[in-house]
Amino acid sequence: MSARPEGASALVTGASRGIGAAIAVALAEGGWPVAVNYRSDAAGAAATVAAIERAGGRAVAIQGDVADPAAAPALVDAVHEQLGPLGVLVNNAGVRADGLALTLSDEDWRSVIDTNLGGTHRLTKAALREMIRARYGRVVNIASVIGPRANAGQANYAASKAAVIAFTKTVAVEVARRGVTVNAVAPGLIETDMTESIPDTLAERVPAQRAGTPAEVAAAVAFLVSDAAGYITGTTLYVDGGLSA
Repeated sequence: MSARPEGASALVTGASRGIGAAIAVALAEGGWPVAVNYRSDAAGAAATVAAIERAGGRAVAIQGDVADPAAAPALVDAVHEQLGPLGVLVNNAGVRADGLALTLSDEDWRSVIDTNLGGTHRLTKAALREMIRARYGRVVNIASVIGPRANAGQANYAASKAAVIAFTKTVAVEVARRGVTVNAVAPGLIETDMTESIPDTLAERVPAQRAGTPAEVAAAVAFLVSDAAGYITGTTLYVDGGLSA
């Protein structure tokens, strides 16, 4: 087992609100200096940073669109310069563009795939170089319960999240001997801005009979990046109230 390198930092993409913000706060509570990535919500990112700092943690906000191929190396470099070597990467940034498969435009398909899957691939690739050199790293990819199960109207989103799970497994096997773990967390129905348009009746399909909270997803991520989870890699942890059972 390799120990967390001194001064190592964490990067959470899409951390200006919702699940991403909760993850950033949880990692800061675990002693990680956290880079709060955002695409356009500068105010939200600043609020996440402020919440971390009020609790005695260290954080910076870093702008970047993960769908942009040039963003990944720039983000990793910025984290290194402002906080220290990257020890944890949480690929959380994601978008939706719902519609039936027969009516989905090429643009709606591309935007979801480029962000949810392409961004995950590019950031992981950029981060792994540093992690492998340090022989330590934790990568957590935020997937979705929609990946392995059908949800009409979300063919693009489901395809992207199913691919994230497959990507996670494969990369985990490739780097397991290097002291780097790669896992996924698959939330179900979680109370966030992205789920506001989902009918309330969906909660009735959840065995727990309620929606989850961003903090509950964040707790799963915090566990997977902890020393206690050093022998866990290539797996997907579902946080869905039994929806995938």
